[in-house]
Amino acid sequence: MFNKKTQILNNIKTTFTIKDLENISGIKAHTIRIWEKRYGLLEPKRTDTNIRYYSSESLTKLLNVVLLNTHNYKISKIANMSPEQIKITARELSFKLAASDEAINSFKLAMFQFDKVLFNNTYNKLLHKKTFREIFKDVFVPFLEHIGMLWQTDTLLPAHEHFISNLIIRKIQLNTEKLEYTANNKELTYVLFLPEGEIHEIGLLYLNYELALRGYHTIYLGQSLPLNNLTYFFDSESDVCFVNSMTVKPYDDKIVKYFEDVDEVLKNTNHKFVSLGNRAMSLDLSKFKSNITVFPSVIKYLDQM
Repeated sequence: MFNKKTQILNNIKTTFTIKDLENISGIKAHTIRIWEKRYGLLEPKRTDTNIRYYSSESLTKLLNVVLLNTHNYKISKIANMSPEQIKITARELSFKLAASDEAINSFKLAMFQFDKVLFNNTYNKLLHKKTFREIFKDVFVPFLEHIGMLWQTDTLLPAHEHFISNLIIRKIQLNTEKLEYTANNKELTYVLFLPEGEIHEIGLLYLNYELALRGYHTIYLGQSLPLNNLTYFFDSESDVCFVNSMTVKPYDDKIVKYFEDVDEVLKNTNHKFVSLGNRAMSLDLSKFKSNITVFPSVIKYLDQM
């Protein structure tokens, strides 16, 4: 157990290129270099081959600087602050703000600093001005899209994503638990699950919340469910709509086969199957006999309900 934990900690990204800093902060590399040379805000290190790189502390400092600068703190004034003053001032500012853009920046800070207190304070501040649904659509969705971009540029590590995802998941679960007693539509049951090997469930958990909000009976089965388990629900007294979400699995060369298997499982039934995610949008649904539909996202699916 100790060796495994040590290995995970050793794999956490601690050095960043200037391109990483640009992707994360939204500040152009040229501007970062000016701040670095003119004001000494960052101190890059160099490899043996003279390639510049930045520490995780530099990344955190840059995010704090960007937050302050966005809210009328001049760079020259920020440069005169100590690193600790910058951190404290930015943190206090984050607690006071509840606008979407500022909240997203605060969540980025919380993610890279593994700061649960900052995440919860930012979220609680948002609740004074937005409903949970508004927070999810206006803040969490663009924030998660940004995380996806960071993955594509190799800027983000699993440790960061897992940390922030678990915090968001907890908020969805807490809000869903408040709605369970309102489920009164028993004519249609939604069974929600992820394909085998798939673990990205934030979108599906949010859909579960939205369905509960509408009074539907939902059964949330979670990650990595074999298709043959769906037959358990065929004898249900109500109609069943199976919903899955595909972010990574099945892989591209397995998608058609996966839906052929879905078609086989659901044949001779009146049950529906809905799949969410861009990866299935190119499917020719006319080749399937079962009632199968696909949508690019949870939000798009909700829009047509």
